[in-house]
Amino acid sequence: MELSWTEFEKVEMRIGTILAVNDFPEARKPAYQLTIDFGSEIGIRKTSAQITKRYRKEDLLDRQIVAVVNFPKKQIGKFSSECLILGAVGQEGDVILLAPDFKIQNGLRIG
Repeated sequence: MELSWTEFEKVEMRIGTILAVNDFPEARKPAYQLTIDFGSEIGIRKTSAQITKRYRKEDLLDRQIVAVVNFPKKQIGKFSSECLILGAVGQEGDVILLAPDFKIQNGLRIG
């Protein structure tokens, strides 16, 4: 299925920096709860991510990532996910996060 340019422009992908990482024992599959800073325009958002196969909590702190910030909130048990971190999914189900090569301003839009 092809996507029009107008449809693509509706997806708001932004750069954010991970501020906090917590275990998420209530999740069905192993996951972390993340707190991410997307800059002054968007602010702080929370999400969960099934990235425990490749990433340790301490390796994620202060790491910049790419996330979609204009999806509706998603309730995952008692936790509310406010964005979607982007990554490539390997054959083993492990996720490799998308990230900028250099430290850049939080909130910058991808596009």
